[in-house]
Amino acid sequence: MPTDSWVNETLYPEWGQRFLVKRELARVQSAFQDIMLFESYSHGRVMLLDGVVQITEKDEFVYQEMLTHVPLLAHGDAKRVLIIGAGDGGVLRRVLQHRNVEKAVMVEIDGEVIRLCKEHMPDIAAGAWNDPRAEVIVGDGIEYVRKAEAGSFDVVIVDSTDPIGVGEVLFTDEFYSNAARLLSGRGLIVNQCGVPIMQAEELAETSLRRGKSFPDIWAYVAAVPTYVGGFMTLGWAAKDADLRKVDVETIRSRAKAAGILGSTEYWTPEIHAGAFNLPPYISRHLPQG
Repeated sequence: MPTDSWVNETLYPEWGQRFLVKRELARVQSAFQDIMLFESYSHGRVMLLDGVVQITEKDEFVYQEMLTHVPLLAHGDAKRVLIIGAGDGGVLRRVLQHRNVEKAVMVEIDGEVIRLCKEHMPDIAAGAWNDPRAEVIVGDGIEYVRKAEAGSFDVVIVDSTDPIGVGEVLFTDEFYSNAARLLSGRGLIVNQCGVPIMQAEELAETSLRRGKSFPDIWAYVAAVPTYVGGFMTLGWAAKDADLRKVDVETIRSRAKAAGILGSTEYWTPEIHAGAFNLPPYISRHLPQG
């Protein structure tokens, strides 16, 4: 690609964003999707999957911190964490920042995403790939969840594309049923549920599906600039409703014990607690809304 050309995101047919490209780094058609990495003028290095922005160096911390620290600190004693997707390694990195985590298993279906991110975006995962607590599996997350031993994980984090194409199977009744089975007694699962100003049906449909297997269904929000449309929702499904009602000072104490307090760029104990307070245009799409 020539220098100073534009890349247009293709998530919505009627609305979008574009990036001025300084240099293309990689363009690969894997067995699952079209992968593009480039260096932008405005957002550092950027990865697109099938034309949709997945991560940028400029604002990845918002999504990664909220997807990781909120469930782990809400649980308070998560020792075994399962990550589905997240091939860039950013979630793995944040999970392993918690000193109480003993094992983090990451299952990514597309090995090319891992390979390209290791090569072109190494700072996202930093040293997480080599942490002895990490087990990285290139394989089918659906099959892994289907076969996992009951009660073998405390938290499941799903970092996937939207429920189309390769990511669709991560939003089914069967997946959530199996996730509930493999989670321990106070276990919970979080997953991205889109930007509700544009994708309200995604939040509503996945909430109904999660509600068939978990007693407590809700969502929390994060403002990720390159996920255009305002707040992004992160779906929440827990076996214990009290997990999303932990007070700020308890969260602060847990974060200090975990070793992450003061190390974040977006997450704080106050942001954590406040993120569950949803505006009506979002909460109305939830079962309790």
